[in-house]
Amino acid sequence: MTVDRVVHLVAGMMILLSLLLANMHHPDWVWLTAFVGLNLAQSGITSFCPLAFMLKKAGVPEGSACH
Repeated sequence: MTVDRVVHLVAGMMILLSLLLANMHHPDWVWLTAFVGLNLAQSGITSFCPLAFMLKKAGVPEGSACH
């Protein structure tokens, strides 16, 4: 699995998890959804993604998520 695919997977899972928690436990969990969205927007503007940076340091191979 490549860095791009892991980033997309983690972002999607975090959004789904936060929506589930907001629905089942407390509405304030939507702030996690907002944080993930802001991080995705920031990485799209600046081309810097903290998760991708950490994954590259951990040795996950780089590559395109879309072939």
